[in-house]
Parts: sequence; structure tokens; C-alpha cells
Amino acid sequence: MSNITHASIVPLIGGETIASHKAFGKPPMHLMSYEAFAANDRHIVNHYDGEVPYYVLDAEGGPQLPTNERADVVASVCPCAGLSMMSHGYGDQNENNQWLTKTANYILGEYKPRVFWGENAPGFAGKIGKTVRDQMQQIGRDNDYTMSVYRTKSLLHGVPQVRERSFYFFWKDTDGKVPIFNYFDREYTPIETLIRNVKSNFQTESISKKKPSDNPYYKYILEEIHGGRTHAEHSAAIDPTSARGVDAFSYIERSGHDYLQVAKWMEANGYEREVEKCKYKYEKLAAGGSIMRRGVIIPKDRIGAFVGHYPTMLTHPDEDRFINYREAMSIMGLPEDFELVDASPKVANHICQNVPVQTATDMATEVLAVLNNERIMVDTDYILQYNNTKKLEYETKVDTLEAFFA
Repeated sequence: MSNITHASIVPLIGGETIASHKAFGKPPMHLMSYEAFAANDRHIVNHYDGEVPYYVLDAEGGPQLPTNERADVVASVCPCAGLSMMSHGYGDQNENNQWLTKTANYILGEYKPRVFWGENAPGFAGKIGKTVRDQMQQIGRDNDYTMSVYRTKSLLHGVPQVRERSFYFFWKDTDGKVPIFNYFDREYTPIETLIRNVKSNFQTESISKKKPSDNPYYKYILEEIHGGRTHAEHSAAIDPTSARGVDAFSYIERSGHDYLQVAKWMEANGYEREVEKCKYKYEKLAAGGSIMRRGVIIPKDRIGAFVGHYPTMLTHPDEDRFINYREAMSIMGLPEDFELVDASPKVANHICQNVPVQTATDMATEVLAVLNNERIMVDTDYILQYNNTKKLEYETKVDTLEAFFA
């Protein structure tokens, strides 16, 4: 067990908090948050069953964080919607970004740990995040912290999701230097194997109560394209190399069928409400446009980012059902004894608003290595590090740009 203490601010469901627990070998000293995130935070608060204090910083009349309680490391999972290209109105002016600067001002200006780190959308490390990133860097400088940003994707950390993320780190008492992290390229367990290996018998109700084979577009695949396949037969027949295109709509298109054909089948089989939708899809694609493809998804090899419609549209690889709550939690790496408070389809989205535990554990382990003087330190106050390309970008104290390729 490490002698380093840790805490979390805006933990949400708690993937990063659990990762820190694993890395440092002990539960957090406390959890901090704001009233806006209480619904998401309640799951991790419940997980620690009252043994870890939870302080809502903007709650009137609630328990106050003792001034003498300060952890060495603080982790955060502020909302990423402001810089996520999957969100409406994303960009550096999105109001969700205020939580990044709000927490940075509080933690770096008042709390003052040795390390403050957090997770956000890949855009945080890109062009759309530059304004917010610069604001964060200035907050760090004003409080004598250096800063580093690490962009990666969960697939490289052994997680079967194509999910890019950015992590930011603020460093105190490092003589004005910034560490270089290790690079990662772990083998991942195929998503269908991960789901099959979930053995818990608690919270195993399917998130969506419908059967995949009752979905009209998936039924079209099974009956019209493949002449009566079962769900298990179809799942087994999918080529892993086409794993990213196994949603029902992509599969129909890749099979050479157009939506006028699908519309005729829908009409003949009593799905009148889908006929006009199919015609609209056909016309939109014929005009060179794009359509929303949020259909039934078969787990094969790996999936896209486990967000949005995934909890309700991802199927079990063998059984004709959608995944259950326990399987969804396992996809994000939450431990088998983790419980959702009031499990429901709406609450299932809290699982998505999270960091895959293995990805975050690698980051927390790097923080521990730095604090144990096990990483190279660079004479700069700011570094951008890219795990995908093994590239470093930073300005030295004499303002010359250097880049290293490993």
C-alpha cells in the first residue's frame, strides 16, 4: 500500500476514483462535488457505504470539508460535453467547460494538493480545447503548478472500446518541471468475451426490455437478408474485421440493400410507421447526405465509445436480449460488487458518463510513479503527450520547440 493519500472532486459514478483506489491501495480520503452532480455521484458514495466522507461544496448547511484534511492527489471527471464533438453546441464557449476552470481554481488555489488530475474529451487536447486548455494552464501558473496533457484511447489500455480521451495533470513541488509518462499498447479482451465472462447474479435485468430480434431492422437482417437466422447464428457469423459496422443500419447498407427495398419489406410485414422513415433515409443518402445510425449493435471484437444509445442497443453475443446493468458496468470496468442506486434505463447513462477503470488506473499508476521519482522530468512547465502517436510536444524554458518520437 502506498503512503500517498488521494481524493476526488466531481467523481460522477466513480471510475477514476476506483482507479485511484487500485493504484494507491486505499480508498479516497474524501469525495467532493457540487449539487449539480449529486445524482451521478450517489453511486460511488453508496459504493463506499458511508466510510468515505462526501462534501457538496456549494450546499448550504451541509458538512464542510475540514481545513486540515488535504490529500496528496485529487482526481476529477468534470463533464466532457463542452468539448465532445458528439455533443450539441460543443466548443470552447460551451457552458459545461466552466466546471473545468471552477474545479481547477478551487483545487489549485485553495486545496493545493501535490497533484491534481482529470479526464475530458479528446478535444481538450486539440484545437477546439485550446482556449479552455490555456485558461487551465494559466490557473496552474498562477498557483505555481506545471501542467501536462496526455491524449490516448482506451483500446490501447486493454479496453475493447474505440474511445479517445484526454487527461490533464497539474504538478506541484517538481522544481518547475513536468514528467514524461510511459506509453501504453495493451492487448484487449474482445467485447463479446468480456460480456460472456460476466458472472454476477445481481442487477442482471436487461436495460432494454425488448428483444433484439423484434426490432424491425434487425428482423429484416435475420429474415430477409439471411433467410431466417437466429440472433446467436448471426452474431457468430460476423467477421471481426468489420466490427465497427455491426449496427443494423450499417449492416443493411454493407449487404447491398437500399432503403426502398427495406421500405417494401416493412410495408409487407406490418411496420407501417417505418415505411416513411425508410424512404427518408433513401432520399437523404441519394442526395449525398448522412443519416443517424443508431440501430441494434452486435458485440464483436470491439465497440465504439460506450455512450449514448449503446446501453439500450448493444446485444448479448449469444442470447436474444440486450445487455444488462451488470454487463454495462463491466464494460466500463466497474468492480463486481459495484451497485447502481435505483437501476433504470435513465440511470444507465450514468455508467457511460465515466472513465473506463483500466484507462484511469494506468493514469493513476503513472501519477504514483512520478511521486516515487520513477519518471523522467523535463525542464518545462507544459507538455502535450500523445499515446496514439508516441509523440511529445513542449516548449523549453528558452522557448525552443522540440518533439520526440519513440
